[in-house]
Formats: sequence, structure tokens, C-alpha cells
Amino acid sequence: MIPLRDQNPTRSWPWLTYLVISINVGVYAFQLGLSDAAQAVFVERFGVMPYAIAVMHHPGSWITPLTSMFMHGGFLHLAFNMWSLHIFGDNIEDALGRSRYVLFYVACGVAAAAAQVLVDPESTVPMVGASGAISGVLGGYLRLFPRARVVTLIPIFIFMLVRELPATVFIAIWFLIQLVGGVESLASLGEQTGGVAFFAHIGGFLAGLFLVGALGPSRNQTGGFRRPVSRYS
Repeated sequence: MIPLRDQNPTRSWPWLTYLVISINVGVYAFQLGLSDAAQAVFVERFGVMPYAIAVMHHPGSWITPLTSMFMHGGFLHLAFNMWSLHIFGDNIEDALGRSRYVLFYVACGVAAAAAQVLVDPESTVPMVGASGAISGVLGGYLRLFPRARVVTLIPIFIFMLVRELPATVFIAIWFLIQLVGGVESLASLGEQTGGVAFFAHIGGFLAGLFLVGALGPSRNQTGGFRRPVSRYS
């Protein structure tokens, strides 16, 4: 399933979400300008390597949960993440306010990295990507806007269907896919192979679901708000 847009207008222009998208695009452009060898060094230095954090306790590794969420392993990886952030992030920014949105986004990204490290602490494969933080955005969106509508592209064999789904349905299906992928990935733990860091997605999502309640606005009775080889994530 690919989200095309949501039917959930915001009250203000989401410039902070667009700034985060711009930083991600800028970092990816920088990566493209590096040689293959330099790219490998860059990813190993600034991507999350669970072994360096959990086993070696390398001092330089503690910054990587932050730096890794602005790095990507390919154009499609970047494009899908940034498109998802564009669709869902603006509403979270609008609901939380910009200062709390920054805290929320970073905390979800760090929680996502922590979840992957806890599940696979022996891995020496660096993990990069904004998906963990964006998974947190989805968790927050589910809690704040369960009745919003998401226009979705659904591929069925050679056919492409466009349907408008409730956010609850879209995000529940997405989360089920992450759970299934996470269970399947347990069999390959310790093999030092690349792929999708499903537990980062799960950890980020659960963090977003919880944190948006702690940081976010409350609903009023009308449904409005009162302001108060890399592993890819």
C-alpha cells in the first residue's frame, strides 16, 4: 500500500516538516557525491551499529541514533520515507506545536534505534533511515486522527486500485506488515545481512503512540484540539 494523500487539512504551514525533509534530501545528495569507499565509511561512522553500542560501548556510537535518521540507502528508500513524512508529519506538527514536534520526532527515532539494538545487539550491519521516526509519526497520527481518511494506492497483481481508507485501517495494516516482517526476521538474527529493520519500525511506532499522549494536545468534544549493505529503517 502506498499513501497518496490524506484528507486532513492543517491550520498552519508545516515548515518544520519540510525543513526535516530538506535536510534528509541534502544529506542524501552529499552521500551521492562520495566515492563508494567514502560512502561505506560514512555509513559505518554515522549509521547505527548495534554491536558498537551494545557490546563495545563505543563512545562515538551514541550519536548515531540521531545521525542515522537523516541518512538513506537509496533513492526509493529516501523517496518513500519523505513522501510518508509529507503526508502525515504536517498534522502532527500542527497538533503538537513545533517545539514539541521536534522532541517527539527525535525521541521516536531514538526509540526506534534502541528497539533494533535490543533485538539484535550482535549486529555489525549499520542501520540508516528515517523510517523509525516516521513510524512514530504514524503512531501519533493513529492516536490523534483515527477518523482521518487516507487516499491509498493498493497494488493487486497487475492492477492498481485507489481507495480512500480510514487512517485506523491504513495504519493497522501497515503495522501488521511490520509485525509479520519482524517475526520472520528473527530467524536471520546474527547473520549480519542487510534488509529492513522491522523492529525499528515497531519500536518507533509504539513510542509515537505513547509519546503523543504525553506531549500532545487533548481532544475536545467536537474532535478538535487544544494546544498545550545497510539495514534500512
